[in-house]
Amino acid sequence: MSHSALDVKVRTRVPFNVGRRSDIPAEMVSFSGLNSGDEHVAVIFGHADRKQVTPLVRIHSECLTGDVFGSSRCDCGEQLNEAIEDMGKNGGIILYMRQEGRGIGLYNKLDAYELQIKGIDTYSANNQLGFADDLRDFEEAALMLKALNVSQLKLLSNNPKKKAALELHGIKVPETQSTGVYQKIDNHYYLRTKVLKGSHKIEIKD
Repeated sequence: MSHSALDVKVRTRVPFNVGRRSDIPAEMVSFSGLNSGDEHVAVIFGHADRKQVTPLVRIHSECLTGDVFGSSRCDCGEQLNEAIEDMGKNGGIILYMRQEGRGIGLYNKLDAYELQIKGIDTYSANNQLGFADDLRDFEEAALMLKALNVSQLKLLSNNPKKKAALELHGIKVPETQSTGVYQKIDNHYYLRTKVLKGSHKIEIKD
């Protein structure tokens, strides 16, 4: 899919509480020109887009079950909290992409959960529902960064496909930083599948 350039729509101050610190300076940014119609946002800590030549950036796909309700089926919430903690101290940018369930949407993700309960892995569950392994489009993430005048970054991710997608769309990624490994009884198979089928850089403990 081809996308046109984006413009920053609104930048508004949204202070965060991080650990024992309160009122951490942060901004939330909306964009105009998103062809997908999804309401992606950037969260900028410490004016990282203005002060850091190579800011730390996490592209985080929305996960209602993990981010909001703390589901132990995945590691999404822990990864998001790690990014907020790190960036609250050192600056950085989170691109919060409204691409639930690798792009299939919340209701379809819940359908996929039912298949996973029967022993089908997360990618195969999407396939059985008629979807590709991953429908996320990271070109809009690259366009959001360009709208913020970020052309080079340090990527916080275990997923090499995100680095490749950003570089494909003109963003330089000279360095990556892995997130922690948040392995639990309920997400062991999920994490192992991300390693085996998604090539994620995660050290799984048996």
